[in-house]
Amino acid sequence: MTELRRFHVNGVRLNVALAGSGPPVLLLHGFPHTWELWTDVIAGLSDRHLVIAPDLRGFGASGRAADGYDAGTLAEDAEALLAALDVSSAAVVGIDAGAPPAFLLALRRPDLVRRLVVMESLLGQLPGAEEFLAGGPPWWFGFHAAAHGLAETVIEGHEPEYVDWFLHAGTLGDGVRPAIRDAFVRAYTGREALRHAFAYYRALPESAAQIDAAVARTRLTVPTLAVGAQPVGTALERQLRPVADDLTAHLIEDCGHIVPLHRPAALLALLRPFLGGEVPQAA
Repeated sequence: MTELRRFHVNGVRLNVALAGSGPPVLLLHGFPHTWELWTDVIAGLSDRHLVIAPDLRGFGASGRAADGYDAGTLAEDAEALLAALDVSSAAVVGIDAGAPPAFLLALRRPDLVRRLVVMESLLGQLPGAEEFLAGGPPWWFGFHAAAHGLAETVIEGHEPEYVDWFLHAGTLGDGVRPAIRDAFVRAYTGREALRHAFAYYRALPESAAQIDAAVARTRLTVPTLAVGAQPVGTALERQLRPVADDLTAHLIEDCGHIVPLHRPAALLALLRPFLGGEVPQAA
């Protein structure tokens, strides 16, 4: 059974879903999601793990902090949350906006991050994503980051249609269950909700600089699983290969960007053995 709790950590109030018991697993979502992105994953892991799934700062029911949407601060939020839960070692799973902070946390605290899973994201400007970025970044990166609140002004009043576009594209047209779709729409409705969500995109240059600085100082030593789908594919794996000591990578076929909701069974087939210390077979 999933329990929602609030924790005040690192200067922000986080809304956190907790379920199960056993070796802890921290799940970090992306855009336009909330902790409910992980609904099926929580159900599939909580029989053997304590699953911890926060809304990132500024997202969902978590506090709308004035700043701190760079990957480094989001990693600090995750570290502080684990400390508040008295967790000394955890597997960390991040997708989309949740992957860069998960990566930075593993680089900074290999004693804390037992295993790392990252999926469907790029890690700053690390080499390896040139083919994916040949036509430029996805259009919404520039739109969301535009100055003077352009994206908020354009989208306000049309949030359901905008979120639906991402959910449709991110599941290759299959869509997500109505209850989860409605939760996402509620979380991203209103100018303030949009402004704080887009703050992540406006902090991308700072996040990229943090990642560059971190990999210049140290290597990624914890066992890592990179999961690709559409559209990122193998770009994340290629970014990680030069900096990771222990990397396993899988591409899930016929799967959209929102992996935990589009192909949860295939994802769990990878996560369950990997989190248990095994090398997963192809999904």
